[in-house]
Amino acid sequence: MTPAVVICAPNAFKGTLGARSAAAAMARGVRDAGVVAVEMPVADGGDGTLDVLIAARGSGARVSRHRVTGPGGDRVTARLGWLSRDEAVIELAEASGIRRVRTGPLDALHATSRGTGELIRIAVDGGATRIVVGVGGSACTDGGAGLLQALGAELTDLSGAAIGAGGAGLADLEAIDLAPALQAIAGCAIDVACDIRGPLLGSSGAAQMFAPQKGASQDDVRRLEESLARFARLATSEGDDLSALPGAGAAGGCGFGLALLGARLLPGAPLICDLIGLDAAIREAGAVITGEGRLDAQTAEGKAPAEVATRALRFGIPCIAIAGTVLDPPPGLFTSTVSMASLDPAVDSRKHPRPLLRRATKLAIAGLFANEAGPSPLMTAEVHRPDPREA
Repeated sequence: MTPAVVICAPNAFKGTLGARSAAAAMARGVRDAGVVAVEMPVADGGDGTLDVLIAARGSGARVSRHRVTGPGGDRVTARLGWLSRDEAVIELAEASGIRRVRTGPLDALHATSRGTGELIRIAVDGGATRIVVGVGGSACTDGGAGLLQALGAELTDLSGAAIGAGGAGLADLEAIDLAPALQAIAGCAIDVACDIRGPLLGSSGAAQMFAPQKGASQDDVRRLEESLARFARLATSEGDDLSALPGAGAAGGCGFGLALLGARLLPGAPLICDLIGLDAAIREAGAVITGEGRLDAQTAEGKAPAEVATRALRFGIPCIAIAGTVLDPPPGLFTSTVSMASLDPAVDSRKHPRPLLRRATKLAIAGLFANEAGPSPLMTAEVHRPDPREA
């Protein structure tokens, strides 16, 4: 039976479509199939988080723009979202992201998170009593040191001078005074939407796992790991060791720096889905469509499409995933998956994502709800629709 409504809840298709654009293309495909569509783009704390939350709040939300410090020390214009008069959202990549490195090579050793701290201070000074910080897409590996300094924390070397920028500066760290930063955010709760759940240190930490993506050589990675370990040891002398917290390694260790200020480190996808009211929408839907650029075995490890599918399963609602490429998707998570690359091999899905996503969605919906015909041959990983009593 044709459903009353299909929820279109994709993440961004990295490098091609933002989440809102992807949701719009999906919605067109749903309507082409003769079904009502509702657009509810999602995010996991990475790029696009601010846009997703602003769109979900509608006319009551707004965006302000501010000149802050970019990852290379230059000045950049970064957006700050306001979900209400006292609730703000900050996307770390706006001020401290790789996308802000426009000229010259990436500098993993000296890139700073200072601009994100400046945005937090602007939000607090503007009346925010709650801030959601999405921490994906960073250029820095400084453990949040620059962010803390922007809020007034004193991170000093042996002579009592402020340490330099980036993870390299942490090598000279001798003393930490967080009191000014804690005073600056007093009365404001900070929730950190983490797109990864790794710790600060080790093989899955900020330096070893992610610094190479930010331009770090093997020697740079070693130096950054040692600097972050030094930071963690000195911070531990001030209280509990937070370096092993899930999410402490997010955004080059900015999760750790924010945790030092009492922020909650939360899995990004569940937090964002809660904030946009996804459960209430799914409960009344006949089907859900989600997706991102690539579906693979890692999709189940905290990515937004997996969170959408998990919630759909909870209500016994079928969930289709559409991606640019589908490689070994997690079994049993999606009702079906569709690869845009298989839709028309003659068309590059990265160059023409909107029309291909629209066509894939139309075929997926038509296949899922056809009365007599079987599912679309494009679909894979078919599973039985679960009994909601067993979810």
